[in-house]
Amino acid sequence: MPLRHTQREFKTRLQKRLKAWYHRNKRDLPWRKTRDPYRILVSEIMLQQTQVATVIPYYIRFIRTFPTVASLVRSPLQKVLKLWEGLGYYSRARNLHRAAHAIHDEWNNQVPSTVEGLSSLPGIGRYTAGAVASIAFDVNAPVLDGNVRRVLCRIFAIRKDPRDAVVQDRLWRVAEGLLPERNVGDFNQALMELDATVCLPRTPSCSLCPVRESCRAHRLGLQNQLPVRVEGRSIPHDKIAVALIQNGQGLLIGPRPERGLLAGLWSFPEIDGQNATTPRRIEREVEKRFGLKPKLLRPLEPVTHIFSHKRITYYPFLFNCVSAPNHLPDPWRWIPGTKIADYPLPNATRKIFDQIAVNSQMAKRATTFPLAAERAAVYRKTPK
Repeated sequence: MPLRHTQREFKTRLQKRLKAWYHRNKRDLPWRKTRDPYRILVSEIMLQQTQVATVIPYYIRFIRTFPTVASLVRSPLQKVLKLWEGLGYYSRARNLHRAAHAIHDEWNNQVPSTVEGLSSLPGIGRYTAGAVASIAFDVNAPVLDGNVRRVLCRIFAIRKDPRDAVVQDRLWRVAEGLLPERNVGDFNQALMELDATVCLPRTPSCSLCPVRESCRAHRLGLQNQLPVRVEGRSIPHDKIAVALIQNGQGLLIGPRPERGLLAGLWSFPEIDGQNATTPRRIEREVEKRFGLKPKLLRPLEPVTHIFSHKRITYYPFLFNCVSAPNHLPDPWRWIPGTKIADYPLPNATRKIFDQIAVNSQMAKRATTFPLAAERAAVYRKTPK
């Protein structure tokens, strides 16, 4: 930490250099072309734990479909989830939909302009509230996510685990103490830009950094050791069997429960791997759950998906339905293969379905990731 009598000079110099660098080098991102609080809110929620290049096409399509709070409120959640499909962390989509309803009902369709008001919305934490408040309303609010923590740990050579609660409290105070009196949104975005393009996790580009003279880690040669990395615990690996059951009407599919992993998305029947080690066991489980008789056609290729807290390998099997009751248990239904892509599917479910979507038109509809031509370019100047 700089000596007390130089703290004001240190802060002023850092602010000036960082903001000047930002205005010369900032990327041309679609949410930086608006001051609409709603659109800034959408972008910040999408950017949580997701890379900018991934977010851009989703943001463009989302705003094109739901340009206002009112338009999002009018939409059913299933349509929102479908548009979010492939972006992951679907609780963000559900919370954004709930937040739109709260803005409509409690804030007269106006996004709250304070950190306290924003924090009252579903799914909005301290970081997102501070980012939206500062960028959209120039509120004096700091931001601190994993990336900004990295920058501050290096600038101030903080040699403790930044995930520790005491260290996090200190970093919030540091971030708040660095804020300028005005144009707070630009300063916060400059910090974000620095961590995204220069102060990288493994190989920071110190020679391009506008604040390297103020960085204690750089002076001490610790930029590659900070922030302190504590080995995380290994995540569990679950195994789940997936039954793709077809008859003359289509494939058996249904929505997942409204709470829990991938809530609200649509999936084929899943059986815990402990109870589905053989196709015959899967058949018995399907008979018990749905009252129909499946006949195995063939196994499909396993699909592994890594979540933030666990890894799941899905083992799909394709079955023909030999006999079925007149009525399926609610909410399961038979959906024609050409209509499957109309429903919001988890990434793993879509990859499994792609294996049997042999019809080119069906396969094309099943894959809803933005096409290459649809991806917006991320404009990045060479830092000066």
